[in-house]
Amino acid sequence: MDFKKQAIKTSVVACIVDEKERVLLTRRCIEPFCGQWVMPGGKVDHGEPLLQALHREVREEVGIEVHIAGLLDVYEHVAIGERNDHYVILYYRAQPLTVDLMPNSSEVIEADWIPADRLAAYDMTPGTRHILAQVYPGMLQDPGEPADELFNRSEVGIVGQ
Repeated sequence: MDFKKQAIKTSVVACIVDEKERVLLTRRCIEPFCGQWVMPGGKVDHGEPLLQALHREVREEVGIEVHIAGLLDVYEHVAIGERNDHYVILYYRAQPLTVDLMPNSSEVIEADWIPADRLAAYDMTPGTRHILAQVYPGMLQDPGEPADELFNRSEVGIVGQ
């Protein structure tokens, strides 16, 4: 019998929108979701405050500083990958304080500022697409989720726009 302790992995992600209404996307080079486009962010270390983790992750992945404007939404991925990982991702709205990108090649293949009218062409994770459909209404089709997933993600103490 396998008694391996499983844990919920908490991550923070920055939806960084510049003064031209472009969003910063990165293409992942690590699992899960390797090769797909996401927004900068990552795991919260034990004992690390959420916003401190968010600032650290943005600096590590793309080398910029941001101002955090507030929580956008929470998205949950359940049974991801061969280990059936469970992720709870807190998405925060942010503005860039610096804009010159320095992508960390050990975490992302590339990073770019994407205009809203080009977002639909990108292969994004479900959480990324969901959040960007809120930020840019009408620009992206949010494929939706089964009713029980919607309840888990958006009805129980989860902040929207």
